[in-house]
Amino acid sequence: MIYLKLIWSYLKIGLFGFGGGYAMLSLIEREIVGPGWITPKMFTDIVAISQMTPGPIGINSATYIGYAAPIHAGFDNPLWGLLGSLVCTLVVVLPSFLLVSYTSHFISRHKESVLIRGIFAGLRPVVIGLIASAALLLMNGENFGTSTSEILISTIIAVGALATVLLTRIHPILVIIAAGVAGLVIYY
Repeated sequence: MIYLKLIWSYLKIGLFGFGGGYAMLSLIEREIVGPGWITPKMFTDIVAISQMTPGPIGINSATYIGYAAPIHAGFDNPLWGLLGSLVCTLVVVLPSFLLVSYTSHFISRHKESVLIRGIFAGLRPVVIGLIASAALLLMNGENFGTSTSEILISTIIAVGALATVLLTRIHPILVIIAAGVAGLVIYY
């Protein structure tokens, strides 16, 4: 049944999604595109929409996929989609909620421990690697185009946005709006 598969996938995402949304992207992509619940293009759209809506990408994707997967599986009534959204959203946050509830007390009591400091020192580079993996995952034909001119224009926009955020005090929201306008002007 589709709900059991969704629960299992989002339980894995919730359990092993360390480092936040970007670090989780490759795991989310593998779990939801792999079974065919959505296409790679839809995944790219979910990532883009999740960045424009409040909330973490893992929860936003869980809500969307929970809605879309049952309908894609043949459950035509939108109420099945709403049930899937609710189930996936709860399942993806449950492991983090339980883990944080349990470990916050332990870590606060032992925060000066060499063992705890060592664990966090080991986790930091892994999170950076997972975020870099997410960046590479999003450098695909759906985001950068397939023709040489599309790839070149998309690369210029991406590098320009990165340079603007890193080298100026312009707010990232303004950079996102400017990139959207540039894309509208160039591609429409």
